[in-house]
Amino acid sequence: MILAAAQTKPARGNIEANLADHYSLIHLAVQNEAQLIAFPEMSITGYERENAKQFAFKKDDSRLDHLKKLAVENNIIIIAGAPIQIESELFIGEFVISPDNSVSIYTKQFLHEGEDKYFQSSFNYNPVLTIEDQKISFAICADIDHPQHAENAEKKATDIYIASIFFSPNGIPNAYRDLQSYAQKHKMNVLMANFGGESWGYPSGGKSAFWNNKGQLVGQMNDSDSGLLLVENQNDNWTSRVIKI
Repeated sequence: MILAAAQTKPARGNIEANLADHYSLIHLAVQNEAQLIAFPEMSITGYERENAKQFAFKKDDSRLDHLKKLAVENNIIIIAGAPIQIESELFIGEFVISPDNSVSIYTKQFLHEGEDKYFQSSFNYNPVLTIEDQKISFAICADIDHPQHAENAEKKATDIYIASIFFSPNGIPNAYRDLQSYAQKHKMNVLMANFGGESWGYPSGGKSAFWNNKGQLVGQMNDSDSGLLLVENQNDNWTSRVIKI
């Protein structure tokens, strides 16, 4: 099994450029035989609050068509984030795009202070996927600040916990502490994808990372580069490598 965390630098207000960046990183992941690629929180738009509604996506959004095509043609699961409108409500969410051309939605369950002015939270959109008999659950940013979230993932017999985040440099030590703890306590492998550049006018801390289910840090990126963290499991032994772009 090979998984990829994409560390990206979104262009604010330029969805077309951000999608082009997704396509390039997906192709790179495919060249390296990845079966799944996870992007950071709101990766397609960059992190937004005030402008989120005008940038919002819907489940059947035609702007997802090429991502769906890439998933089908390359047999890869793509996890890409955006503000998502469901009926009349706006969520911080991510699209889980599968090789069978299906699209699931995960919505952020625990909002940061101030996000509730623009977004709803929901526990109703919480898919579990399977790759090679490994169950995969999802988290977005502030979800990982709440131990209950990881506990609920363990109750679903999660093997791989994927966190798509936008954490500043100051927040990264806490993210590392919590995710390492969840990996060890709940015996889950943990993959984390963060931005490597500014978003919403704030710096991001990068350092996308992977912990095995013993809580050992297997691999990480630096705080600023764009690229992929690739992790591979052979006979229950995880190894990693970084590709910078």
